[in-house]
Amino acid sequence: MQESHEQDGAEPDGRPTGRGRRREALQALQASLFARMEAASNEELLARRLAVAIGEVRCLINLAEAGEIIPMSSIAAPTRVPLTRPWYLGLVNIRGSLVGIVDPAALAGGEPQTVVRDSRVLVFAPSLAPNCGLLLSSVMGLRHLSEMQKISIDDDKKAELIGVIGRYKDRDGTEWEEIGLATLLQDTAFLNVGR
Repeated sequence: MQESHEQDGAEPDGRPTGRGRRREALQALQASLFARMEAASNEELLARRLAVAIGEVRCLINLAEAGEIIPMSSIAAPTRVPLTRPWYLGLVNIRGSLVGIVDPAALAGGEPQTVVRDSRVLVFAPSLAPNCGLLLSSVMGLRHLSEMQKISIDDDKKAELIGVIGRYKDRDGTEWEEIGLATLLQDTAFLNVGR
């Protein structure tokens, strides 16, 4: 009878045997490693940004706020909506959902972006605004904030775009503006699409 309890990893009184204690210690170690790996991957995800160009401005966008990225060449041209501002390009059908497309460069008072081969639409994450998208000149992959130096948002240098929540400089000296899509959604200029 004692032999079967040892195989189960417990003494007859329910206390773990040496083998059972080792198994419990191993399980605790595995759970601890898993928790640390998950925390590290969450930190890694929080520090990664989508690198895009909006006109000539290099921008970073939090992956948690971004939804899909769709080539402009794969969708029909936006259908203009009467009595809307010029920076509101119109509506497109993306897999049965109508998505309003905004040109953030024109919204900020700059030159409107020209749709070219590399142009993309960045649809906001469904948790933010599933029916809203930004026109991007191009997508340049991912960047890691730990590889950049945070620089101040000077009062002297006005942000070139609306919704800027941070500014960074990479190792090559290129400046990047971090656009907070949640911040952009709260901006009255962004919300006021009607003329």
